[in-house]
Amino acid sequence: MNGERLGRLRDLLVEARVEGLIVSALPNIRYLTGFTGSNALALVTRDDTVFFTDGRYKVQASLEVRGAKVIVAKASLVRALMGSVKRRGLRRLAFERRRASFELYDTLRRGLKGCRLQPLAGAVEKLRAVKSAAEIAIIRRAAELNSKVFETSLREIRPGRAEAEVAARIEYNMRKLGAEKPAFETIVASGARSALPHARPTHKLLTEKELIIIDQGVILDGYSSDMTRTVAVGDLGRRAKRVYQAVLEAQLAAIAAVRAGVKARDVDRQARITLEKHGLEETFVHSTGHGVGLEIHEAPRLGRSEKVRLEAGMVITIEPGAYLGGFGGVRIEDMVVVTERGCEVLTPTPKDLRVL
Repeated sequence: MNGERLGRLRDLLVEARVEGLIVSALPNIRYLTGFTGSNALALVTRDDTVFFTDGRYKVQASLEVRGAKVIVAKASLVRALMGSVKRRGLRRLAFERRRASFELYDTLRRGLKGCRLQPLAGAVEKLRAVKSAAEIAIIRRAAELNSKVFETSLREIRPGRAEAEVAARIEYNMRKLGAEKPAFETIVASGARSALPHARPTHKLLTEKELIIIDQGVILDGYSSDMTRTVAVGDLGRRAKRVYQAVLEAQLAAIAAVRAGVKARDVDRQARITLEKHGLEETFVHSTGHGVGLEIHEAPRLGRSEKVRLEAGMVITIEPGAYLGGFGGVRIEDMVVVTERGCEVLTPTPKDLRVL
């Protein structure tokens, strides 16, 4: 599989008219070589791939890295990489425009005087956006595990417990049930704080008759999952129920719009049109979704101005929300995989309003 990915990347290098690409983003290195450690660089040329790491990862690299020559640097990885560039006589190299640090670029610029450095944005990310059947299978299992964690954790939510305690219990259940780790910091936001889309859990206590947004994700075999549900502690008033129903309708409308060939912004628009009918368009303050894979946020983005067309095999979230300051908020999020004729929802958790 790594060979196929490297082959497709080399096609992109030919299109960009460069002799190679310096890969510095660890998720991209993992995608191309299989390496899961925390210190590495890779040089992908039109003819071969060289992987660089330090002595701590010598054994791990020998077990994980495929499709690349492994070099264990005795000192600086960058200097080892520059040595390989010089030995190959490369004169035009690309680097990851959105991923490389200025320090890396400056070191390369000073150390490779005879080589032209060209910024290249999103080459590996473009490949990663469309998942293979094997990747989708892993993400499906991650979504199922995430849902199992959610159902287990709901039993522990009750008035008098702090948001932070509930979040900690959710993350404990992730590990207990088999996840590598959380995909991001779990969000538990209750009452008026549920109007904060990216609220961090606090020591605020849960009380009766309030909304609670729970946004959680697990990592399994390196791949992320993402899900949001809004639940209630005790029965809610009519206003909260109306907002919940509006967001649910918006989410279902957006899911119905997903299929290969559709522009990402058109999926976003369906969610906004639905919320507008309920007088809630201005309360939806973020994009409708994003890609999920080796990272929790990756291409494509489903926002107002995103012209990229969805492709079969992309795994994306659909997560409209409505946030009313001083009152509370609702967000409902599933992961779906794009197909030629529509999409498949990977998140098995029901979306009816749960009253705890």
